[in-house]
Amino acid sequence: MFETLGKKLQSVVRDLSGQGAISEKNVQLALRDVRLALLEADVHFKVVKDFVARAKEKALGSEVLKGLDPGQQFIKIVHDELVQTMGGQAAAFDLDQNKVNVVMLLGLQGSGKTTFAAKLAKRLAKQGWKPLLVACDIYRPAAVKQLKTVGAQVGVPVFEMGTGVPVTQIALEALKTARAESRDVMIIDTAGRLHIDEMKMDELVELRDTLQPRVTFLVADAMTGQDAVNSAGRFYEQVGIDGVCLTKLDGDARGGAALSIQAVTGRPIYFAGVGEQLDDLEVFHPDRMAQRILGMGDVLTLVEKAQETFDADQAEVMRRKIRKETFTLDDFLKQMKQMKKMGSVSKLIKFIPGMSQMMDQVDESEMEKELSHTEAIIHSMTPMEREQPAILNGSRRARIARGAGQSVADINKLLKEFEMARRMMKEMMGGPKDMLAAMAGGGGMPVRGHGAGKGHSAGHGGKKKQKKKKSR
Repeated sequence: MFETLGKKLQSVVRDLSGQGAISEKNVQLALRDVRLALLEADVHFKVVKDFVARAKEKALGSEVLKGLDPGQQFIKIVHDELVQTMGGQAAAFDLDQNKVNVVMLLGLQGSGKTTFAAKLAKRLAKQGWKPLLVACDIYRPAAVKQLKTVGAQVGVPVFEMGTGVPVTQIALEALKTARAESRDVMIIDTAGRLHIDEMKMDELVELRDTLQPRVTFLVADAMTGQDAVNSAGRFYEQVGIDGVCLTKLDGDARGGAALSIQAVTGRPIYFAGVGEQLDDLEVFHPDRMAQRILGMGDVLTLVEKAQETFDADQAEVMRRKIRKETFTLDDFLKQMKQMKKMGSVSKLIKFIPGMSQMMDQVDESEMEKELSHTEAIIHSMTPMEREQPAILNGSRRARIARGAGQSVADINKLLKEFEMARRMMKEMMGGPKDMLAAMAGGGGMPVRGHGAGKGHSAGHGGKKKQKKKKSR
């Protein structure tokens, strides 16, 4: 995601960091490189022009912070302009818990609309909503089948009437079903086409007018770059859209669509698909995306991913064990497996400040092998040895090595890693950055309704947020 653009912008900042002070000359040179990087990333030329003009004004004006080196000054300016270009703050996806919320999805064929519908349904179901998926693609029998398949995978029912019924009739019948079954969100998967000119816009307009959706999303493939931006503009003009959801953003090394759509259409990006799994859907936070592009990491999203993956009760038990120094090798293995559920190592590294440059050095197959070796070693130990690794003398280590098919050196290496992990986790305990507390849903980092601050909507449509509003 944004890999090519990120590397080029980070290179510009590094070059400027070697300068003594910001001057008009080195700002001009740096901004020329920024302009080229954005154009090569397939960012819309008008967006690039405005971006560079604003950045130049700030770099040479009174907004430059005193006391920082040129690289720090410039990276703040570029960061702030990236955030503004992508919409400023996360768009709040608010739903009404007292009615059926109709969410209408538009998009070209192949944009990932059907998969996105399932991802959104799963996300909303986790937040306590009761979604219903509605198959309104009457032109492709395979589309109805696909929606039923992904619906079953996320445990959300699908309403369909085949392909021989008008879409408005299907949608109205679905609305009756949703009300009868107390479903509070209805996600409508409409038909896609190969090209924008072939779209039956009148059909979509009729569907929109009939249902009066709470929100209409354009689902666009981020990897198509300017084609995604152009289709967003056409849908906005002819049907009307409230926002954009980008799919396949994890495969988009350039980032042109993400950096152009909001500026071109005036409509924000709400969600980003960041992987093939049905859990791989993120709220689009412009400030966090800007941090990732510039190699500054994204700790807030990492903690949110941990909260979704780690069982809160188990995380609290682990926290107490670390504090009391009763953290065992069994616990160590459990935590490694939990971390694996959060995603690949290369995906997680980009969230850690200063670590993005290591992504090219990560060998996923080697990491998988290491985990299987670790599991074999720990399973070759007795329960007492796992609880009290201090008793592992030379003969015990040799026996474990034989049982696991590894060398004694591998056993020694694992024990060193275990001790280092235990020490590091203990150092993480307490204070405002207690990530373990955040994973357990405790104090810790300010995310998801725990003092998130401006631009960090607590629930993005979650029911807990709505109920709090109602009780005030």
